Amino acid sequence: MDLMRKKICVSVFLFFHVWFCTAFDVSTIPFNKGFSHLFGDGNILHATDDNSLQLHLNQNTGSGFKSSDLYNHGLFSAKIKLPSDYTAGIVVAFYTTNQDVFKKTHDELDFEFLGNIKGKAWRFQTNLYGNGSTHRGREERYTLWFDPSKEFHRYSILWTTKNIIFYIDDVPIREIVRNEAMGGDYPSKPMGLYATIWDASDWATSGGKYKTNYKYAPFIAEFTDLVLNGCAMDPLEQVVNPSNCDEKDVELQKADFSRIIPRQRMAMKRFRAKYMYYSYCYDSLRYSVPPPECEIDPIEQQRFKETGRLKFTKHHGHRHLKRSKSQVLDARNYGSEDEE
Repeated sequence: MDLMRKKICVSVFLFFHVWFCTAFDVSTIPFNKGFSHLFGDGNILHATDDNSLQLHLNQNTGSGFKSSDLYNHGLFSAKIKLPSDYTAGIVVAFYTTNQDVFKKTHDELDFEFLGNIKGKAWRFQTNLYGNGSTHRGREERYTLWFDPSKEFHRYSILWTTKNIIFYIDDVPIREIVRNEAMGGDYPSKPMGLYATIWDASDWATSGGKYKTNYKYAPFIAEFTDLVLNGCAMDPLEQVVNPSNCDEKDVELQKADFSRIIPRQRMAMKRFRAKYMYYSYCYDSLRYSVPPPECEIDPIEQQRFKETGRLKFTKHHGHRHLKRSKSQVLDARNYGSEDEE
């Protein structure tokens, strides 16, 4: 077991008091075999081995990359190290989407990391959209049990026909189980993997109170050990034949990372109890009736106000520069009310 893996296992035990360290049995892919630049070419720096790269943000532009193909379900993963020091106003996004192809009916699964002022921790949110349902955001927001700017940690998005799981290292932090009532809100069309860093000063930190300060530029997000494990589709093939991916879908559903074992579920429950500070499922002002995938825990619900935020706490959504207006408003309204 390498040193980084030992650190991750110890970290999981210390914060969740649960011993498990199940490595994802997947292969990484060099950048030139599966990815291309999205924007900010001059702000993307590649390692000589082509397995790692840096995304920079400066006064001129941010930067980003995307997978060369779309995938009809899959595991999408990378080890990421976020910028350090003063990071207010910055968003680092790691997400799947098909917005370039299905502009009005796109699907999306997000990790969005929101920077902060010096001495304050990074926050992040997860979200999903299906069939263009940007007016029904499903954000959850959290803090972390480690400093994401000190060393690499693995962030993974699993998407199958039956469920979606967000992972940090080996800890599942969120699971969405598909049900019929979700209808088109469950992502169903092939998506690509994207990663970006950009300036979101108008909403990312304390509702826009703290702006990006380019005295600290360049802001650098580092990525390594990229994973694209899914059934690749032609990005120009808008009419998809799902049967072409049946074999891969079965393989995904049988993989260890598609099933949350009891110890992992215990760790997920502890993570959510300690580090989740907003849940759309408990935001009764926004949703008088919780969306159909929400499993309301009466004990957990007591911890949250009708705004979906914790009752007692002191601290505990860009990607593309073409983010839709409704998504920006969604993030402003629900993703940037964090206390300082």
